[in-house]
Amino acid sequence: MIGRKILLIVAGGIAAYKAIELVRLIRKSGGHVTCILTRGGAQFVTPLTLQAISENKVFEDIFSLSDENEMGHIQLSRAADLVVVAPATADLLAKMAAGLADDLAATVLLATDKRVLVAPAMNVRMWDHPATRANLATLRARGVAVIGPDEGAMACGEFGPGRLAEPPAILAAIEALLAPPAQPLAAQPLVGRHVLVTSGPTHEPIDPVRYIANRSSGRQGHAIAAALAALGARVTLVSGPVCVPAPPGVTLRRVQTARQMLAECEAALPADAAVFAAAVADWRVASEAERKLKKTPDGAPPALALVPNPDILATIATGPRRPRLVVGFAAETHDMLAHAQDKRRRKNADWIVANDVSPGTGIMGGTHNEIHLVTEAGIEPWPRLAKHEVAARLADRIAQALA
Repeated sequence: MIGRKILLIVAGGIAAYKAIELVRLIRKSGGHVTCILTRGGAQFVTPLTLQAISENKVFEDIFSLSDENEMGHIQLSRAADLVVVAPATADLLAKMAAGLADDLAATVLLATDKRVLVAPAMNVRMWDHPATRANLATLRARGVAVIGPDEGAMACGEFGPGRLAEPPAILAAIEALLAPPAQPLAAQPLVGRHVLVTSGPTHEPIDPVRYIANRSSGRQGHAIAAALAALGARVTLVSGPVCVPAPPGVTLRRVQTARQMLAECEAALPADAAVFAAAVADWRVASEAERKLKKTPDGAPPALALVPNPDILATIATGPRRPRLVVGFAAETHDMLAHAQDKRRRKNADWIVANDVSPGTGIMGGTHNEIHLVTEAGIEPWPRLAKHEVAARLADRIAQALA
């Protein structure tokens, strides 16, 4: 992402406020952002706010004499490495599909020769309308990338698909689109190797609406899967519930619970290597309620009996079909290195990727990571890096170990 130029089009809708956080994340990852704000978008965020966060001029009017003196809309459409529309309203998606150019945003989208990523956001009924679905199908056929929308409560009071994807997920999609193309076979040392990767949290149901989970975005695990695939590996990615898009070229197996994750991992064997990056819940309730647990008249909380979940890392690392290289993760808030060394020995792992996830580190759900690689030979500290850079370094080390 460092040095890459993003042209961000902010269209109308309450979700426009999330564009501010997206700009901040892109800047934090080393990218440059120039914003186009539509008339509708300006009803929710101000040009001054976007300009302050991006540290670049914000463009709004196609008929600006100063901006258009040198065909500014053409320059905007060609200068960026990627054009991102977030939020992308139903109206703007329709303009894109029809090839209209009645304002600056639509004109730039029609004139650009760069890849375009759209993050739709709208009312659930608008999202489900056949016209919107047809417009999205047209745009996808033209090569436009799409992320989201997410499902959840909306400002209109309805619930369903239509929420703008969260800024970290949009950033991950941007990074994936800007990733270098696949290397030639000579530079793909993992061709012919099968690597299993787990990612994200697990959700352990308490009742039909509540669950136990860990705080994990899945960004690091998904980045590792992408980096291994870029080196030629056949990657099976077993992922808990995340908003991060699946990397291209991997086999994705979606799960909810730890028991489901273990079953999918065992089904994926044999593998040459396994990287267990998922933040698996250690416990689940002994008996899941069939109905939503209700408050009692006295307000006393229900008594939840917990039982341990299967230990996926230890089960695979000590099993009869153990991969040649087993890599675990240790997310700790104290005594990180001592816990990581103990975990490596107890669970029969070859390596442990240890990181400090204490409050204030910004690791959980963030864009960067700072790890220590714990092996039999010792402890190797790595500098703070973007998560995709951590993934690339770890993939290289795995390739060396399997050579």
